[in-house]
Amino acid sequence: MGIFREKFKTLKNVFDLFTERNLFKLISQGYFEGLESPISIGKEANIFTAKIKEGEKRIVKIYRLSTCDFMQMYSYLRSDPRIKKINRNRRQIIFTWAQREYRNLLKARAAGVRVPTPFSCLYNILVLEFIGDDDPAPQLKDKIPENPFQFYNELVEEMQKLYKAGLVHADLSKFNVLNFQEHPVLIDFSQATSLDNPRAIEYLKRDVHNIVTFFKKLNIYEDEEKLLKSIQTFKKKSF
Repeated sequence: MGIFREKFKTLKNVFDLFTERNLFKLISQGYFEGLESPISIGKEANIFTAKIKEGEKRIVKIYRLSTCDFMQMYSYLRSDPRIKKINRNRRQIIFTWAQREYRNLLKARAAGVRVPTPFSCLYNILVLEFIGDDDPAPQLKDKIPENPFQFYNELVEEMQKLYKAGLVHADLSKFNVLNFQEHPVLIDFSQATSLDNPRAIEYLKRDVHNIVTFFKKLNIYEDEEKLLKSIQTFKKKSF
């Protein structure tokens, strides 16, 4: 524990005491041995690699309790029919937000969607599968696929499987798709919602628009309405 505190003393503004105590709890429960390198330090969440054992890693995502835009989170949560009761308490909103991401990932994973495996959620902390080789897999915006058409088709299939599982990502873009060994992996599922949400189709149309717009720059021209229909009428291939 002392090594952990010493290593991250330069990031003391990142960890409040509540979060620090729960990081130690997750370490004691064996989810990881300690945080390693920051991948992203943001206003909403801080993301780190974490060591499991020699040569193996996980991802630890920590929602910031002091700087999150919890009212924007609240606006998403209150329209999700799976969230039965939520008040405007900052911490409850952030904890519910993290728990929703965890459950969304579990559901997506069970449906065969390429997403990081979620291992644990403790209040504002998520422990996730590390996607990458030695380094974390890059975002789609940072690594253009060698075969854009093949990558696009695989990404569409992931969107179809997600919809078939009853979910819409609701924030899908070049920022929330990883290019791992030339295959798409979907990440950041805190905003994902069920199809029962009255805004689900609005969110899906936005996801479709973002993906079509990105791949248009790679000379792949898809009609948004056609793609939307293919997602909504998807039937899993049988082999």
